[in-house]
Amino acid sequence: MSTGTDVHGATHAAALDVRLARTPLDKLQIALWLITLTGLVKLLWMMAHNEAFQWSVAGHWFSAHSVLQGLGVTLGLTAVSMVLGSLLGLVLAIARLSTSTLFKSIAALYIWFFRSTPVLVQLIFLYNMATLFPQVSVGIPFGPTLMTWKTNDLITPLTAAIVGLTLNEAAYMAEIIRGGLLAVDARQLETAQAFGASHWCALRRIIIPQAMRSIVPPTGNQLISMLKATSLVSVIAMGDLLHSVQTIYNRTFEVIPLLMVAVAWYLVLTSLLAWVQAAIERYYSRSDHRPAHSDAKASASHEGVLP
Repeated sequence: MSTGTDVHGATHAAALDVRLARTPLDKLQIALWLITLTGLVKLLWMMAHNEAFQWSVAGHWFSAHSVLQGLGVTLGLTAVSMVLGSLLGLVLAIARLSTSTLFKSIAALYIWFFRSTPVLVQLIFLYNMATLFPQVSVGIPFGPTLMTWKTNDLITPLTAAIVGLTLNEAAYMAEIIRGGLLAVDARQLETAQAFGASHWCALRRIIIPQAMRSIVPPTGNQLISMLKATSLVSVIAMGDLLHSVQTIYNRTFEVIPLLMVAVAWYLVLTSLLAWVQAAIERYYSRSDHRPAHSDAKASASHEGVLP
């Protein structure tokens, strides 16, 4: 009887020691939270009452037609460049994983070049392509020329922005997709083919769904980076969100409030994209949150234990 009492007392004392040991840490966390929140409130208060921000001017231009038009251009560039970059990145990833030395070398050289040079330099270079090649021709090699265009007619600010962002994004998406495919055990593809599944069917039904769990998070980050990278096209006179804001404050000299308009829109868009990314990640990781008893039941049913 005394042994049980001693054990119970020892257990209670151990639990009390654990609670006492955690108390300083909890108090430290509470203190850090209070300091952080106090600093944040102070910062917001200073910004709200700083007349230099001219919040009334920012509110006036926030939903102006020219700003919304630039916002539409930014969203369009982001969507088109991301889709085309992902498709080209998929081709490059497959080439990098192929057994052909030629394809692997070409893909590796492409990825090395576009990841090693700044996207701003690439955009400016493309925009001034007419300096190197005044005309673009299509014809038979060492034979007659079939069609000819002026480079300035082809390389407009829009085409330079789309091509530049797409080529740069493809290099990063190729490595993301390649890493996701390598994260899946290659023996699963061999097993599926051994059971009669075609190579494409095995990729579509087995490999790619599993690879998406590794591909989605960095792809979401790349999409957000692409949204912000579209601001670089303002240097080639492309009418995106930043360029629209710059056009306004060059006329009104209200630099700070117009920049705050651009910052506010970028914050809204990146927050929405982050929310969508989190939803997609939850979708592809739903198997990780399946209750253990359901897995046991499925296993027992498969073995014939349950009806």
